[in-house]
Amino acid sequence: MKDLKFEQKSSLSRLEAADQLSALAEALRHGGNVELRLGPGTMTLRVPDELRTEIEVEVGDGEIEMEIELKWPTAGSGAGAAS
Repeated sequence: MKDLKFEQKSSLSRLEAADQLSALAEALRHGGNVELRLGPGTMTLRVPDELRTEIEVEVGDGEIEMEIELKWPTAGSGAGAAS
């Protein structure tokens, strides 16, 4: 069972999507805490200097889907464990 799961779906213009990704990239670049605006609230996540990434692209049914996934251990869990 997940400790926490949040999912948000919305329609954005290309520029709005770029702004959202730029804000995330800038927060990652500065390190420490990443603050994400989610609907009417915000979520703050502590991001370590090293993390795992996965990029997935699927084409089919007249759509292109791109998922960008970032993963890192929670504080106090096996931070150095190989995957």
